[in-house]
Amino acid sequence: VQLQASGGGLVQAGGSLRLSCAASGGALDYRAVGWFRQTPGKEREGISCIVSLDDLYYVDSVKGRFAISRDNPKSTLYLQMTNLKPEDTAVYYCAAQNHPYISDGFTGDYWGQGTLVTVSS
Repeated sequence: VQLQASGGGLVQAGGSLRLSCAASGGALDYRAVGWFRQTPGKEREGISCIVSLDDLYYVDSVKGRFAISRDNPKSTLYLQMTNLKPEDTAVYYCAAQNHPYISDGFTGDYWGQGTLVTVSS
């Protein structure tokens, strides 16, 4: 499975962006998929993942501001980001597992190349 992330850019604080992650070479059905982000000098942080419409997870720092969704027929994952803050500035990566189970945590078997989000104050 190849993942291609897009949608990053420069936005002012309080603004919105929607990230997309298109999959090829394999479907996203029956996989847990999600988003990580990383800033220089810090470890990659998992921020959200989705298993199904009723099975969504968010890290506390983005709850209420970010919304993850998936379009299985289009093999695309989305991350709608609103009320962006300067501390959201990072490279955002999409990831997919080979299976839908996340009881041991969400880890990526496949990764996109990253898209840079910069939030100015």
